[in-house]
Amino acid sequence: MAKSKTLFVCQNCGASYPKWTGRCDNCGEWNTLVEQAQNTTSGNSVVAKSRGTPLESKRLNDIESSEKQERIHTGIRDLDTVLGGGILSGGVILLAGQPGMGKSTLLLQVSASISNTEPVLYVSGEESASQVKIRAERLGAVGRQQLSFAASTSADDIAASIRTGGYRLVIVDSIQTLTLGELTSAPGTVSQITNSSNVIIQAAKASGTSVIIVGHVTKEGSIAGPKVLEHLVDVVLQFEGDRYGGFKVVRAIKNRYGSTNEAAIFEMNDGGLVVVENPSAALLAERQNADGSVVLATLEGTRPLLVEIQALVNPTSFGYPKRTASGFDLNRLNLLIAVIERRTKLNLSDKDIYINVVGGLKLADPAADLAVCMAIASAAAGRRLDDGLVVFGEVGLGGEVRSVSGLDRRIAEAKKLGFTKAIAPKIGKKNSFVSGVRDLRQALIEYLQK
Repeated sequence: MAKSKTLFVCQNCGASYPKWTGRCDNCGEWNTLVEQAQNTTSGNSVVAKSRGTPLESKRLNDIESSEKQERIHTGIRDLDTVLGGGILSGGVILLAGQPGMGKSTLLLQVSASISNTEPVLYVSGEESASQVKIRAERLGAVGRQQLSFAASTSADDIAASIRTGGYRLVIVDSIQTLTLGELTSAPGTVSQITNSSNVIIQAAKASGTSVIIVGHVTKEGSIAGPKVLEHLVDVVLQFEGDRYGGFKVVRAIKNRYGSTNEAAIFEMNDGGLVVVENPSAALLAERQNADGSVVLATLEGTRPLLVEIQALVNPTSFGYPKRTASGFDLNRLNLLIAVIERRTKLNLSDKDIYINVVGGLKLADPAADLAVCMAIASAAAGRRLDDGLVVFGEVGLGGEVRSVSGLDRRIAEAKKLGFTKAIAPKIGKKNSFVSGVRDLRQALIEYLQK
């Protein structure tokens, strides 16, 4: 009996090797090679059997614009905004996030809302029908006549259900559990994820059915599986935040039908995920103005948001000082500490520095630089800022404070919550609310003397 041939395929990039190696030469990742059965069909036979037909083309003027197609509203206004106005017919959405963030909860809420007017199919490859019903009862989703459920891990069966056209929306939870009958590899491998996604996406485009796919993430936070998965779908949504509490943010990192600058902010309660109407007030409700506490005016997409930055500076007990950041990039923190030491008279070389963004948010806004620097300097000097001050601005390597986008929206949000002055970059037009600073040294001298 002939021995079946196998290949070792990298689960990160899809490169294949005849034998196992510890490191993939293509992407450089370690321990990502998995043994899979080799396709015995030769390339020559595939070419010989290929029988193509000429494509039927149309002029662009004769094609109906997708903008005229009616979108499906999720029932959550902020989520519709992130999606560009709703779910487009035939669109495929990938939703990824850490375990326990609330992906299944959010999708069951969306399914219950849409099923009031449209037929919806929820397919789970991870949970049984009884498990999903328990969650549905908690969320009040039981009793919807047009909401159907199926437990399956077969991508062929799911694609066949989509092609029937009997559902307006199909939710697949999750893509890492699906398998194709033609492939012998295990669920979650590169070949299974790629081919299962292709089968489902083709069925969705052919039938005009909208599909939402749940994707797992790796321990580094990136979407598990091949990068081609993100290229195949129309929209990629990232679910971020603290799984044990705080706010949870859904933002689009790819959107063919809308902007990627929007974000929806939720919090979890007994009834599921609820949109936070005024996140700035909630984030500052328990704030105590002490040294090391600074209020930052940031932007989540196009929405202005006030968030507290906390810093703690202690003498180090070891030879090498410790730097820790929660919700802020650690490399950026180290850079800002170097700027503070070089451009001001603060000596932080023998200090442990801890930075925390209150509320579980993760900041990627360059305008957070000045607030982080002010918080560190405030904690190191033991001096606090005035209660009515809000801070924002980008800090350069020369210590200069650079301008940021969305100035008017940041100021309006600060005024709405009762703040009286903003420490910000100098602007061309006069504004009594903004106290412009040229560089970091000027900001520390003028506002840390108390």
